[in-house]
Amino acid sequence: MSRKNRKKGTEAGGAASSSDAPGLVERTWTTDTGTVELQRDPYVPGAWLLRVNGVPSSHIVPDRPDQLEFEYMRWFSTVVEEHVNTHLNPTSLRVLHLGGGACSMARYLAWRYPQARQVVVEFDAALTRLVREWLDLPRAPLLRIRAGEARAVTETLTGDSRDVVLRDVFAGEQTPGHLRTVEFTRHVERVLSPDGIYVLNVGDTRNLKGTRAEVAALLEVFEHVAAVADPAMLKGRRYGNVVLAASHAALPAAGSADAAALAKELLGGSLPAQYKDTAWCREFAGDAQPWHDKPADPVPVPPSGSASEG
Repeated sequence: MSRKNRKKGTEAGGAASSSDAPGLVERTWTTDTGTVELQRDPYVPGAWLLRVNGVPSSHIVPDRPDQLEFEYMRWFSTVVEEHVNTHLNPTSLRVLHLGGGACSMARYLAWRYPQARQVVVEFDAALTRLVREWLDLPRAPLLRIRAGEARAVTETLTGDSRDVVLRDVFAGEQTPGHLRTVEFTRHVERVLSPDGIYVLNVGDTRNLKGTRAEVAALLEVFEHVAAVADPAMLKGRRYGNVVLAASHAALPAAGSADAAALAKELLGGSLPAQYKDTAWCREFAGDAQPWHDKPADPVPVPPSGSASEG
């Protein structure tokens, strides 16, 4: 689930080009988990929208990896970059993407941090092959795309092996429950470096019940938690996205220069957002109970198959 920004990107690199990547065509493919469809974006020259089973999943500007059109991805990039600048080494970043789509964030981070080593985990193996055909992506070891289920892959990873973990996994318009529990959060914590950061895209309804439960889970595992969303979403006035971040390293606290800089940056774009610190998150979560694993709930097993035109 995504909210789309129709304002052209303002990052360095010049105006968006109208040129297309050779592999991109308006078409629907049948994949391992349903269908994926590429459509031209009528509002942004040379840009494309990827729909997975009818739901907007990724926005692609082939020759502009720095142009992020989904607002929550702008929030991702703002939070990650602040944390990298404060706590991490930008020349040796290790990034894990849970949820791949068309690798929009992976392409952005490869542009921003050319030496980063990234792994993208995507449930639909056929989609991973299509994305490689569509786009000129960095090759291994800079960017590896791994077909698999996000939790199952995370549980196999070595401790202290990632500096940034980004979760952007949806089945329809909801993140699968087994990726929202305290137990899964502890797996992410184990994989992260001591100063690493976990950033999540949460889709929620107006009651924000799911967001409160996720914040509660993060607070049970990490020392610092922050939230980013537009004011209407935080006040429970609509359905949309909330970006959460968690780390054992300090995240900007209200009143600090870093928080002020983040707030200023997040006001840009067509959907101005607010930054909320750990103290706010504790108050927001209140007495909400975090979700825990249920032994009877199996972890989904990725299907196997190949892409075909539909």
